[in-house]
Amino acid sequence: MSDFDQVTRFTMDGLGFLSTLFIFVIGLGVLAVAVVFVIDITQKHDAVRRNFPVLGHFRYLFSKLGEFFRQYFFAMDREEMPFNRAEREWVAASAAGHDNTVAFGSTKNLTPVGTVIFVNCPFPTLSEDSVPTPPITIGEYCDNPYESRSIINISGMSYGALSQPAVRALSNGARLADCWLNTGEGGLSPHHLEGGCDIVFQIGTAKYGVRDLDGQLDLDRLRKIADRPEVKMFELKMSQGAKPGKGGILPAVKVTPEIAEIRGIPVQQASLSPNGHTDIRNVSQLADMIERIRETTRKPVGFKTVVGAYGWLNSLCEEFAKRGVEAAPDFITIDSGDGGTGAAPMPLMDNVGLPVKESLPMVADILTRNGMRDRIKLIASGKLITPAEVAWAYCAGADVVVSARGFMFSLGCIQALKCNKNTCPTGITTHDPRLQKGLDPKDKAVRVKNYIERVRYDVGVIAHSCGVPHARALKRYHCRIVQSSGKSTPLDELYPPVAA
Repeated sequence: MSDFDQVTRFTMDGLGFLSTLFIFVIGLGVLAVAVVFVIDITQKHDAVRRNFPVLGHFRYLFSKLGEFFRQYFFAMDREEMPFNRAEREWVAASAAGHDNTVAFGSTKNLTPVGTVIFVNCPFPTLSEDSVPTPPITIGEYCDNPYESRSIINISGMSYGALSQPAVRALSNGARLADCWLNTGEGGLSPHHLEGGCDIVFQIGTAKYGVRDLDGQLDLDRLRKIADRPEVKMFELKMSQGAKPGKGGILPAVKVTPEIAEIRGIPVQQASLSPNGHTDIRNVSQLADMIERIRETTRKPVGFKTVVGAYGWLNSLCEEFAKRGVEAAPDFITIDSGDGGTGAAPMPLMDNVGLPVKESLPMVADILTRNGMRDRIKLIASGKLITPAEVAWAYCAGADVVVSARGFMFSLGCIQALKCNKNTCPTGITTHDPRLQKGLDPKDKAVRVKNYIERVRYDVGVIAHSCGVPHARALKRYHCRIVQSSGKSTPLDELYPPVAA
């Protein structure tokens, strides 16, 4: 047989094999479609699939993929929720240390009601007149008061909601940037301590990490936590903006043996915190708990809440006026009704609790009227991830600003909206080792530091434009809020100064 005949034979044999393989694959495909068809028309729980067998599956496929197509192809830079592309990219560029200036013109619409516009000064602060933002002291009546230097810090995100490498990156990044890290309600882990940063220990309604067998506060455990030099303050979480009136939710798939040990709960069982503290049912009991924690820890103690009803704050101030100002909480963290979390019921996340833009100035005024404003420091939380939002908070009365999701973006979060699953593609909110490999704590720690430093710098830029030397010198009259008329009104007219 000639070489040509051999080549021809081999070619024909190859084509024959490919044809057979193709027919086989087509046959499998037809069989699979037939099986799906039979399953669809016989099942009774899904009307779309029963009425439109096989084709009905595409509805769910397109619905599932829709959020990704909208994010990358259809949504404009300022359209997405809860954070738009412009905000996310600003954080990402800042964290990476890249240039984050923009050209040609702003894409931000300044006409919607509630838009903040800062009032620039005709004679802005010159570089030689600017000064570093002075620190504030929290807990001046404590044996161990805390001096807070950073204008932005890391809000509560528990180990469990976040992955091990994410917590390690935040801990090291906080140390590099000289800010504090809040543990969230999941207890204190070795990963929080790894970086050697300042830590705020949060006590949630389940009292994870400081609970006894009955779920009540264990003072011995609390004292051991307080003995750690890294732990500077304690925050009693009454409620949070994403789920007011609902305790923390950690799905069973995230309750690893290590997390279960730290929290003091069973492995691979959903971690559901009580809706509220079972031992705090009124203002007097809240005051008792604050004093109890402070006497045990000898460190500053405050509480976190999202404001809805607010008359109780007046009652709280009256309670501390009777007990003496030294008994008052050292700080109150005001969370926003549009805050975020790893998992929460939609009715609460969407509809309950006042936004921080309404509640922060309100609480500041309540404290002022009751003569407690200088005693109790105000910490603002809730979607404050860009310099403009942080600067607004200082105008409105904040002493300190904290952020959670801003730091998630600095770690590489792409807003995949999978925090309540175990499938976060960036490794931030998953305990799947394969997905965690994509998050390098050493690299991300630097990104955290870069983000903090950029926020500080750009808030300073806004402050200097307003004619003041630093962020904490911003006042209500330095910003205006757009009204339904289309005109803006100074914040100090919406919330006039009150007398103590």
